[in-house]
Amino acid sequence: MPPEPQPRIETRTVATVSIAVVVVGLAGGIFVVDFGSATPEPVGFDETVSVGLTLEDELRLADEERFDARIELPRAQVFYSQYPYVVGYYGVDSFVANQRQPTHEQRFGFPNTVYVTEYTDTGVELNDEQLPVTEFAPNWIAAEEAFYVVDSDARTTSGKAVLPFETRTSAEAFVDEYGGDVIDWQDMLDRPVEVDDAGAVRDRTEDQRRDANETVETRDSLLKRPVSVVVGEDEPTVQSAVAAAPPNTTVRVPAGTYREHLEIDTPITLRASGDARIVGDGNGTVVTVTANRTALAGIRVSGVGDSTPGPTVTDGHAGSNVGGGGHNHGDADGEDSWDAEIEDDYAQGDAAIEASGAGNVLVADTTIDTDAAGIILYASPGAVVRNTTVVGSENYREGHMGVVAMRSPGVVEDSTFVGGLDGVYTHRSDGIVVRNNRMRDNRNGVHLMFTSGALIDDNNITTEETAGIYVMTGPERNALVGNEIRDAETGISVGGTNSYVAENVLTGNDLGLRIEATASIVERNIIADNRDGVETWALLPTNRVTHNDFVGNERHVAVSSGRLRVWSYDGEGNYWEGAIGTTDGTVVQRPYTPTDPIDGRLHRVDGTGALAQAPALSALAGFQGAIPGMRADEVIDTAPRCAPVHAEWFERTGRTDIEPICRSGGDTPAET
Repeated sequence: MPPEPQPRIETRTVATVSIAVVVVGLAGGIFVVDFGSATPEPVGFDETVSVGLTLEDELRLADEERFDARIELPRAQVFYSQYPYVVGYYGVDSFVANQRQPTHEQRFGFPNTVYVTEYTDTGVELNDEQLPVTEFAPNWIAAEEAFYVVDSDARTTSGKAVLPFETRTSAEAFVDEYGGDVIDWQDMLDRPVEVDDAGAVRDRTEDQRRDANETVETRDSLLKRPVSVVVGEDEPTVQSAVAAAPPNTTVRVPAGTYREHLEIDTPITLRASGDARIVGDGNGTVVTVTANRTALAGIRVSGVGDSTPGPTVTDGHAGSNVGGGGHNHGDADGEDSWDAEIEDDYAQGDAAIEASGAGNVLVADTTIDTDAAGIILYASPGAVVRNTTVVGSENYREGHMGVVAMRSPGVVEDSTFVGGLDGVYTHRSDGIVVRNNRMRDNRNGVHLMFTSGALIDDNNITTEETAGIYVMTGPERNALVGNEIRDAETGISVGGTNSYVAENVLTGNDLGLRIEATASIVERNIIADNRDGVETWALLPTNRVTHNDFVGNERHVAVSSGRLRVWSYDGEGNYWEGAIGTTDGTVVQRPYTPTDPIDGRLHRVDGTGALAQAPALSALAGFQGAIPGMRADEVIDTAPRCAPVHAEWFERTGRTDIEPICRSGGDTPAET
């Protein structure tokens, strides 16, 4: 990556403010603002708190770095009046769009100082993809002093780009070559801008599904290899048949019990014909694979040894969340050491099937009975585990994982994991897809460690000891979509940044959803009948939480200390059982604060609805909602929906009488 732009030497006139800064403890690397009476200087962009899901652009930068390209996407950084950290935006239009949100000022205060990266004297050109490429890194400039090229050919990976320049002459020179218009800062602030962060991440999720389909289809082609050896006819044992088979052929295993351990170091397909069982002697791993493009299909595996990492390892890692927002294990060196220790621990032990250094492996239609691990994938990217059942130890402390994916992104789908530590455990397996599985009676259903860009999709998870899905250790861009989780201690616990949590059904858990992630989108989830619906730990109010249905929870939201969280966006928030007030047919006109002692009880206690409608309390709610800083440590929905998002779920579960109900003419719903 190119070096960070450095501030110019000359002094620029920008708005300043004198405020006292409250420093909140965070992980290192974030710049804390102390305005005093001086104009703040720009900081390195990696010292800012980046907002929104526009990191698609940053991903492209990381990819292009391999080819020594200097792609320089426009960025902005903002010093706010009531926010103690510098906020970084990928794109000037991203800042403009965010600051127009009705609740933006409530969370951050006023933008006192804004800097943008400018392209004068950088030798900027557009590459074949119309991305800006420069010879020299851009410098920071005060936003009101720049000239902005809009509607040119320049693009980011997610749309049109706005490029700032220090002089009108340099801006016009860019327009002469690439088209567009030149405007000033005031026109930029008034310009219509649409930034659809949620749309971008939904598209990315669809791309991941499509890519996973292609991966599965490619691995399934391994099942079409011609049969070269039949066990019992051509060779007496499965191991001798494997040794005799030419590469890229199939070893057919007829029905029967084969008491042996296998080592597969040639790319073959081992496929059962009938009820074929490979049974180990109760010691060690039963099937070891070291060859790329190996496939195992239709086999039953048992007789696995009982060597596991043990309960001490389990106790040491179960509740940790490095970089996740709520718990911190200290400095980077300590984190790296901790990471290495976990990798060493969880990659150890016996397994029914272990693939080590074997890429593009397929395990399909397989049944495993084990007191240790089911499948260990170590440094084996591209693996597909499909339609496989792993039954582990009833006592998770005595077992291991259903699938361990250690530095092994791939696809785990249509499988069942019962008992043992975690159904699927991932470690530095960026981009893994875990979908359409059934998991129950584990410690965790899906457990992501140091894994970014994963898609956890459409899994059915029940009765987990710790969490249905646990995302920890500071990852980025994970999508948890369409999962149904019930009767767990915690439904979903999500850490890191730029997460996407959508369309999940979280019911009957002690805690439905724990949010430790920042700069994330949480939308269209059903959070019902939990003891606590959502517990939010993230100190930075950068998450978008909208269009979720909250119903039947003893407490809808529990909150840690931190800045005010506003859970509405573009004039709509969430559906809350208990929100009450007149409606315009779409939203309730009275803000709802689930962390408030009155609002938080409206759905559970008779008579609180009338109290909440009292003129004095309604006025106070409006006053507190309008003044920045008055609702610290709280969550407020300024535009609660008057009808559920998932009406079909409410119909199916017989909850159609829940108030408030949208009505024309702004009628007041009955008291709950």
